[in-house]
Order: sequence, then structure tokens, then C-alpha cells
Amino acid sequence: MGNEENIEAVEKWVNLEDVATYLSVSKDTIRAWIKAGKIPYYKAGKMYKFKLSEVDDYVRNGKITE
Repeated sequence: MGNEENIEAVEKWVNLEDVATYLSVSKDTIRAWIKAGKIPYYKAGKMYKFKLSEVDDYVRNGKITE
């Protein structure tokens, strides 16, 4: 066994504007989805944070609908 390090890729957090751009919707739409519980998010102080992999899962599974 060598001294190789296992480096895991760490997914970066994105903000509300980034996820709106990623999904090609307005920031108001993202806010509405947050209030309706249609999109996974985390709150850091007053800011919403998202993991794009989780958002992708919701889109693929049909959990995000207009």
C-alpha cells in the first residue's frame, strides 16, 4: 500500500441566481418553488443555497412542475 490520498470531488454550492440560470427560469419562479416545497434547498443565513445534483434529481423525477 502506498501513501495515495483518496480525493473526493466536492460539489460546490450555488445560489438562487445560479440555479435560476441553470434551469432557465426566473428567480421569482425559484422562490415560488421554494415556498411550495418543489425544489431542494438549504438556507445559510438569509441566502438560499442549492446543490445542482439534487436539483437535477428533482427534475428527472418530475418533482418540479410549473
